[in-house]
Amino acid sequence: MSRSISVGDLTLGGGGPLFFIGGPCVIESDPMILDTAKRLRDITAELGIPFIFKASYDKANRTAIDSYRGPGLEDGLALLARVREQVGVPILSDVHSEHEIRVAGEVLDILQIPAFLCRQTDLLVAASATGKVVNVKKGQFLSPDDMTHVVGKLEASGCERIMLTERGASFGYRNLVSDMRSIPIMAQSGHPIVFDGTHSVQMPGGAGSTSGGDRRFVPTLTRAAVAAGCDGLFMEVHPDPSCAKSDGPNQIPLAEIGALLKSLQDVRAAVLPHLTPLAPR
Repeated sequence: MSRSISVGDLTLGGGGPLFFIGGPCVIESDPMILDTAKRLRDITAELGIPFIFKASYDKANRTAIDSYRGPGLEDGLALLARVREQVGVPILSDVHSEHEIRVAGEVLDILQIPAFLCRQTDLLVAASATGKVVNVKKGQFLSPDDMTHVVGKLEASGCERIMLTERGASFGYRNLVSDMRSIPIMAQSGHPIVFDGTHSVQMPGGAGSTSGGDRRFVPTLTRAAVAAGCDGLFMEVHPDPSCAKSDGPNQIPLAEIGALLKSLQDVRAAVLPHLTPLAPR
């Protein structure tokens, strides 16, 4: 069982309720972000699911140079701060550089290290110095065992509130594969483990100048991840994914997320009494 960590008024992990990190891939407009955050807050509150709102102020690793990246650091953080103030939920966003971390660490409740940057030592050390929760996405190029060293860098830098997120492995050819063994393997770290259900169905570069994806498989993969023992779920949710400015093919329609979360709660209730730590070799 993972240790529990606190984020605002929430307690995550430690055998508690399945928690949810969700929101649009990227900040598109103030009204849409605020309305989506409120609706997700209400849906999760009704289900009794601890909720953290996620949206990126900058998508720094878009496929093409002319792809929409978001409003940027200053304007994006200002809007996320309004989400926390007006909606009353913790906020999470990606950080990409030490400079960003110094600024974002004053606003965000959780700093998220993107998968491609998970081994950047200086980035991890800077994130640790903020005293905030740090969520690291496992690189598509790493085995789950390799995340031991990522955790070691954070812990050696004084970070105690750590989460690790599985988001699939890449073998090239514009596809990702999710190996559910990574969840109990990374759980040996003692930190809460999250499964990213929407980036795991991404097809990098699969739409030419943008990434493709197939959201049909999100329910299948998230059910498997919950059964494998993850503590929380990360999913990008959009009011109308067909109009999304980033990762539209992967995102879950806002109208569908409540039913999916309820089904995942049912899986969690069924498997939790039977979950045991991975036995040593």
